[in-house]
Amino acid sequence: MSTSADRVTARGTDVGGLSLYHLLDPEVLANPYPLFHRLRAEDPVHWDPFLHTWVVTRYADVLEVLHTFSADRTHTPDKLKAMGLSELSPIAQLMVKQMLFMDPPQHTRLRKLASHAFTPARVAVLRSHIREIVAQLLDRVEPEHQMDVIRDLAEPLPAIVTAEMLGVPVDDREQLKAWSADFAEMLGNFQHNPERAPRMLRTVHDMTAYFHDAVRQQRAHPREGLVSSLMSAEVDGDRLTEEEIVATCIVTMVGGQETTTNLIGNGVLTILRNGAELERLRGDLSLVSSAVEEMLRYESPSQHTGRLAPVDRELGGKVIRKGQAVMAVMAAANRDPERFPDPDRFDICRQDNRHLAFGYAAHFCFGAALARIEGQEAFEGMLRRLPDFHLAGGPLVWRNNSGLRGVNALNVIF
Repeated sequence: MSTSADRVTARGTDVGGLSLYHLLDPEVLANPYPLFHRLRAEDPVHWDPFLHTWVVTRYADVLEVLHTFSADRTHTPDKLKAMGLSELSPIAQLMVKQMLFMDPPQHTRLRKLASHAFTPARVAVLRSHIREIVAQLLDRVEPEHQMDVIRDLAEPLPAIVTAEMLGVPVDDREQLKAWSADFAEMLGNFQHNPERAPRMLRTVHDMTAYFHDAVRQQRAHPREGLVSSLMSAEVDGDRLTEEEIVATCIVTMVGGQETTTNLIGNGVLTILRNGAELERLRGDLSLVSSAVEEMLRYESPSQHTGRLAPVDRELGGKVIRKGQAVMAVMAAANRDPERFPDPDRFDICRQDNRHLAFGYAAHFCFGAALARIEGQEAFEGMLRRLPDFHLAGGPLVWRNNSGLRGVNALNVIF
C-alpha cells in the first residue's frame, strides 16, 4: 500500500488528481461526488497507481464488475505469512469464511443455507415491531425538543433489531455496535493503518469468541433467532460448520447495523437539505418508500466494493489483467447521467430508480429488505411525531470511512 509520501505526490500530479486517496481529505469525504463526476467524465475505467487498483465509475461498467468479477479477494493466512504479516492471520481466517469474499460454488452454498434464516417474508412480519421500537426511541427524546439522530435513533434501532434477529441478548447491543464499527472501518477503508491492527485483532478475537459462546448456549438452551436458524439450516443434507455460522453472524451484525445507521442519518440530512422535497413528503407520507429509495441512490451508505479480474478483460477501452484489483464505485454509478436523468437532483418521486446501493447479482445484500423497512419506519415515525424537525446547525463531521458513508452526529431541533 502507498506511503504518506506517495499521497503527497498523488495530490501534485494530474493522474493523482483522480485518485481515490483524496477521500482521505475531510473536504472530499464530505462531498465526494465532484471527484466521482470527474472520474466518470475523464477516465471512467481509471488505473489508480496509488491504490494499485482499477477504479470503475459508470453505471454499466459497475454492473459488469459486480456481475462477473471475482469477490474472492481476501488474503489467506498462508499468503499473509509469506508476506511477513502472519500476525494478521486471525482476521484472514474470519474473512475467508464470509460470503462477502466468496465466489460460486462456495458462495452459492453458504448463501443458500443462510437465506433459509433470512427470508423477506420473515423480515416483513417484523415491521410492526420495528415501528414499536422507533416509537419507544422517539418517546425518550420528544420531551427534550432536540435529538442527535445518529445517537438516539439511527444507531440504537438497527442495534436492537440486529440483536433480536441474531437471538442474542439485546443488552449486549452496545458491545455489538462497538465491534461492528471497528470491523466496518477495516472493511470500508482502503488505506493500511498499522496502528489499528492491534485493536482489530482484539475485535476479531472478542466477537468470534462471543458468537462461538452463543452457539454453545443455543445448543444447551435453544432460542429463536439467526444463530439457531443457521445451526439448523440444511439443504440436501448440507449444513454449516460452526466457523461458518460465526462468520455469517458477524457479517450480518456488521451489515445490519452500519449500512442502516448510515441510511437513516444520510437520509435525514439529505431531506433537510432539500426543503421542497421535505414538504412534499410531509404532505404525503405514502411517498416514504419512494423517498427511501432516492436516499439510497443519492447518498449511498455503501459507496464502493472491491473485486478481482477473473481473466484478462477489456472494460471501457482498458485491458484489465487477470488478478488485478478493481474497485466498483456504486455511489458514482448511482449518479451516472447516462442512467439517471439529472442525477444530482434529489427527487423523492424518481421513476425507474434501480440504484446499486445494495450491490447487484449474486452478492446483492440479503439484508436489503430489513434495511428498507427500518429506514421507512424511522422516517415515517419522525415525520409523524416531529413534524417541524430541522437542523440544529454546527459543522458536520463525516465518519472516517470512505466505503461506508455516514456522519458521526446529526443534531436536530423540533
